[in-house]
Amino acid sequence: FPPGNPAEKAGSGGVEQPTEAEREAVLLLSASRGVGVLEMPAGRAKAKGGKGRSKVGAKKPIAKRRKANVGKKKQREVEDEGWDAEAGKELAARLGSDDDILRHVRKIKEKLRLDDAKPKTLSSLNLAAKFREVVDKDTRSVLTEIERVILDAAASILEGDGLGFHVPSRGASNQHYVQELDRIVLKDSKTQRSFGNRAEVRKVAIMSRLMQLVYELCSKDITATKRDLFYSDVKLFKKQDESDAALEDVTCMLGCTRCSLHVVASEKGLVVGRLRYREAGDLIDCTRMGVGGKAIPSNIQKCTDFESDAEFILLVEKDAAFQRLAEDRFYNRFPCIIITGKGQPDVATRQFLRKMHQDLKLQVLALVDADPYGLNIISVYTRGSKNMSFDSSNLTTPGIKWLGVRPSDLDRFKLPNQCRLDMTEHDKRLGEKLLKEDFMKANPEWSKELQIMLDTGEKAEIQALSSFGFQYLTEVYLPLKLQEKDWI
Repeated sequence: FPPGNPAEKAGSGGVEQPTEAEREAVLLLSASRGVGVLEMPAGRAKAKGGKGRSKVGAKKPIAKRRKANVGKKKQREVEDEGWDAEAGKELAARLGSDDDILRHVRKIKEKLRLDDAKPKTLSSLNLAAKFREVVDKDTRSVLTEIERVILDAAASILEGDGLGFHVPSRGASNQHYVQELDRIVLKDSKTQRSFGNRAEVRKVAIMSRLMQLVYELCSKDITATKRDLFYSDVKLFKKQDESDAALEDVTCMLGCTRCSLHVVASEKGLVVGRLRYREAGDLIDCTRMGVGGKAIPSNIQKCTDFESDAEFILLVEKDAAFQRLAEDRFYNRFPCIIITGKGQPDVATRQFLRKMHQDLKLQVLALVDADPYGLNIISVYTRGSKNMSFDSSNLTTPGIKWLGVRPSDLDRFKLPNQCRLDMTEHDKRLGEKLLKEDFMKANPEWSKELQIMLDTGEKAEIQALSSFGFQYLTEVYLPLKLQEKDWI
């Protein structure tokens, strides 16, 4: 409480109710000192006839939740005083044999392999609206398309309309979620980008320069990274974000994938486990890649002949968890393929996951942090990103299941309070935003988990499970999840 006598500050007569923040502060202070909850005064004096502080009123439901959360935190803090590493291992007693643990994923694997149904596409749905999707094109087709665009621009100049391009609109209003496909697509709407418009002159210049560079790459049949393109004309591009955004506009305008332009990104993702394939003719065995795993190549078109005896694919958000799984050889005890995009995934990792899922017909289970960012990363893999919705048919992997770490796991696995983190305001804004997305509304189980997170105001990382032991993730948590078919 503030120093001084409340009665002297507020006057005599009447009662002023303490604020909710003051109640929370007292509860937390009491819990941290290991004493009982302090009795709050009934109120504070206020000036006679004065209005005093406004009561909680309309915010009562929120206040009740906050008070309940404070109480739960206090209770867990008291429990943490006598907590030790053995407390979380009681669930290990439920584990059966390895065959029992794998029986559910084996059934799903068999079901997927017997399913001969063709995947749904935008064209097969016969939707009324028109959408724009890019496809893989050979080098000759890309060159022809660039020549067509430049000839149209030249004709526009000769007609007196000036230099300009008809660029597909990639704004938020032009994005559409197709529930039948469970992914985001781009509506077929274009805007005129004119060199004569002061606000668009740099964008037109950058697009023109990029098409010149891409034409050179395709003509010489060589490949360059996005970073290479940026350094080809730093003074024009200024920032790589600008050249990257313009490259996506060029890709969408030409109607082809980025790989078709002979442009790739630097390697980022990793894969390890029960997988063998050929990369540019060389045989790659991912069981012999040590604890670091195999870097996913930038050009997935060079990856062919996928073979595996795995029962499922484990998609991991972070490199730290990936290294733990690889070092413990989790894929040998429970045959699987482990892949990570090290956070927000790049295009190559998303393409590689999709290709494995299609060729091997294995269920993909996701292991991410219990926070809004983890859930958002799963949605990028399975439903696509709005930024590249025009290429969602080539980048998304349908049917990914959320294995963990889920908000409901925090209490179920008795994660100690010291390993839980408070959600930031940015976390909460992202969580609220995700709840309003169409794909979340179509999946009530995901929405329920996200609502638990927002109500408790808590989040946790995968590494928080290490509080029970460094190998708890591989020896107890994941096996129990698999055995109980605990995914959504």
